[in-house]
Amino acid sequence: MQSPNRMQVGARVEILQPAYVAGKSGVVRSREELDDGQITERWIIEVIGEDMFLSLTATEFRLLDLW
Repeated sequence: MQSPNRMQVGARVEILQPAYVAGKSGVVRSREELDDGQITERWIIEVIGEDMFLSLTATEFRLLDLW
């Protein structure tokens, strides 16, 4: 599992789950924030080459760029 402290906006990732996008690359865009301002344990990932954003846990992707 990836440490949230090592994750940075702009880092490239390999998406592991869900199955319909597994193996694709993405870019970390932000931590997920709820309407009430609470930050969750999920990350917003933009899928490269797709018009798609995902909300994923740190176990559902792997960092490709280490900062």
